[in-house]
Amino acid sequence: MEKIISYPISAVYYLLFSLCLVVFHPIQWICLNLFGYQAHKKSVDYLNFFLLKCTNLVGTRYTIENADTIPKGVPIIFVANHQSMYDIIAMIWYFRRFHCKFVSKKELGSGIPSVSFNLKHGGSVLIDRKDPKQAIPVIKSLSEYIEKYTRAAVIFPEGTRSRTGKPKEFAQSGLKILCKYAPSAYVVPVSINNSWKMVKFGFFPVGLGNHLKFTAHKALAVKDYKFDELMEITEKAVKEGVNEYKQV
Repeated sequence: MEKIISYPISAVYYLLFSLCLVVFHPIQWICLNLFGYQAHKKSVDYLNFFLLKCTNLVGTRYTIENADTIPKGVPIIFVANHQSMYDIIAMIWYFRRFHCKFVSKKELGSGIPSVSFNLKHGGSVLIDRKDPKQAIPVIKSLSEYIEKYTRAAVIFPEGTRSRTGKPKEFAQSGLKILCKYAPSAYVVPVSINNSWKMVKFGFFPVGLGNHLKFTAHKALAVKDYKFDELMEITEKAVKEGVNEYKQV
């Protein structure tokens, strides 16, 4: 029944969602080229604010826990499980004071209004999953960027999103590079719940009435841990905060 009801609502939702992407694409260009980074960053923030408001149309609610415990004035490495594109939209808006930059697949770097422009020009990096060697210098450059400007990198160590909400095994390489070249950073594990339910029917229609929850766990200073220990603590914190993992 939910799926049937969602068809007409989803049609309106995607129309508004697409309109936001199209409208904000030239706004981003103008902000970046005429006014610089800060103006572009603001345009991206408000793009994602309006995208979140679009999700309210399909009954989506958001809860962000412990955001006030995240250290300020230092580089941050957010490490989260990945369930859908809504993870990214919510993190950009709700963690906007940290200037989140993403490690994304190169396919997203072209052809998507607003999204591709921001990934290419907003400080995020694009990697080729088929070429692991290419990813090393790219992620290294992101590490050096957040270290220099005290901004935040977001990495999803599962590599691809979970279609059931159950976390996959975490890969270590990306986080290891980030930690090595951003030694003053703090790793903040983030558990994401119920984002996968937005796309449980696929791209269309959208799941209705979902409560997305983002929980930031205790921040871990990179300099205080050996990497293996840091990885273990981080993965454990993320997974233990995911509902589907608790049920296993």
